[in-house]
Amino acid sequence: MTPSASSLAFVESPVQLLNVLEWAHAEAASAPGGAPLLDAVPSQPSRAAVRGPASGAAPAAAGPDPAGRPSGAASWLRIVVLPPTDPMSRGQLRRMAGLARDEGYEVVWQEARGGRLAPLKALAALAKDVRAARRVVVGDPFSRYVQLLLTLVRAEELVVVDDGTATMEFVAQTARGERLVRWHRVGGGGLPGRVRELAYAPVSATARRRFTPAAGTGRRVEVFSSMPVTVHGAMTLRVNEFAWTRARFGPPRLTKGTDLVGTSLVETGVVDPARYLEAVRALTLEHGATRYFAHRRESPEKLRTLSEATGLEIVRPDLPLELIARRGPVGRTIVSFPSTVVHTLPYALTGTGVTVAVCDVDPAWLTGSASPRARSFLAGVTETARDVHRLPAQTASAAG
Repeated sequence: MTPSASSLAFVESPVQLLNVLEWAHAEAASAPGGAPLLDAVPSQPSRAAVRGPASGAAPAAAGPDPAGRPSGAASWLRIVVLPPTDPMSRGQLRRMAGLARDEGYEVVWQEARGGRLAPLKALAALAKDVRAARRVVVGDPFSRYVQLLLTLVRAEELVVVDDGTATMEFVAQTARGERLVRWHRVGGGGLPGRVRELAYAPVSATARRRFTPAAGTGRRVEVFSSMPVTVHGAMTLRVNEFAWTRARFGPPRLTKGTDLVGTSLVETGVVDPARYLEAVRALTLEHGATRYFAHRRESPEKLRTLSEATGLEIVRPDLPLELIARRGPVGRTIVSFPSTVVHTLPYALTGTGVTVAVCDVDPAWLTGSASPRARSFLAGVTETARDVHRLPAQTASAAG
């Protein structure tokens, strides 16, 4: 690894990497003399590549990225990708990593899964840089691996970028002083699971303290988000308006049809598969949808069933949907279930004439194993979305 960068980011999904790029763009624009890039001028070199961080820290010496190219003047930020094992996520991450390198940032691909010793090897490889970083950026505060890395962090500044709607739960749980638990997770694992939780408890407690520093410690936590969150304590909020995405892509060509956005609510055990199929069929008929943008976690079997039952063209995006929609072509109306995109797409598509609509999840669609929090959380995602069209209640009822 090249000499330590002043800012070190850890990402585990394509959306997290996109939001790190958005944060870096906003950070550069807020530097002395900085200004946002014009939306009408796509493909300009990032100002981050020529100015560096707002803190004024000297950039680290340039070095080669894994592909052998120099990291350039944007070496103040190093992005460490901790990829999951599923092929769709890894493919999107590789393409997002390419975009990040095009902006001049160094990207390191660090395997931390796939074997019993992989996490320990990755931790050993990253430890020196984690300790040396003056600012650490994370994309998933619920990640156990990220929480483990936080035990090594000495930086006074910590930045949390969006990991979708999970950011809403992260801010709410830290405000209440609760353990960090994903909203759709339910208890399980029996005695072995409880033993693992007890063994991991000190790491989790350290992470919670790091995310909620006491006043007067000099430590700062910034939340960079498109979600409707209310920060607390020493946290500060910077709104992610997808300025980098709008500067680099589009505006898109609009089609006459309607596009549906898929969700992984079935895969996470929240929504019943048969109910979801009926909901998609009803939305397709009512809105004349022709395409279905699949979530990267949706299974091929589920997508094949949806296509056969509805006649929808299944599209498996090779980048996060915010970039796909901004590049176009895209339908004049985009319909989604409660998910991240009902908060992010209105920013990414502002001024394009695209209508984003959200369909409620009927409580009758939930599985018996869904977490008690699922119903209220999904309702909150819908109710707090800005600049979206709320579909009539009878649409959801008919779908159920």
